[in-house]
This record gives sequence, structure tokens and C-alpha cells, in this order.
Amino acid sequence: MYFHAGQDFVLNTRDVIGVFDLDTAGASRRTEEYFRSAEDNGAVVDLCAPGSLPKSFLVTDFPDETIYISQLSPVALKKRAEKAELK
Repeated sequence: MYFHAGQDFVLNTRDVIGVFDLDTAGASRRTEEYFRSAEDNGAVVDLCAPGSLPKSFLVTDFPDETIYISQLSPVALKKRAEKAELK
């Protein structure tokens, strides 16, 4: 099933490895290194509307490992994914 992840972008729920809170996970040195590596490889996609603050990031494995930064909270994304699974 598919769900809206922000900025008119839709993801398949089976491609999502994890959804993480940017405030808590972003404080880790390992997360910083992971983001830096992903950015160097062009694997980070910003789904935030201009002027909005990012709240979460999603890690997917299709077509390759990609990080999507979203202005939606992890709770909102979880609810959207669960709702999509019920359809």
C-alpha cells in the first residue's frame, strides 16, 4: 500500500525500513555520519515545504537505500502508513 509522506510524495509501505524522529535520532554522531554519507551519495530527498522545519526522516530500500526528510511527525507518518495498510 502507499501513503503520503509529504510534499505530494507517495511511498510504498513495503519499501520503508524505518521512520525516525529527527530531534532524537539527529543528536547521534552515528546518525550525522549516516546522513553525511547519504548526502555525498545523493541519497537524501527533502520533502519539506519551503520554510517548514523537518520533523522526521524515513529510510527506504527501493530502488536503493534513500533517506526522505519530512515535515510530518513520525506519529503522523505512522498513522498514514497504518491507514494505508487497512485499505
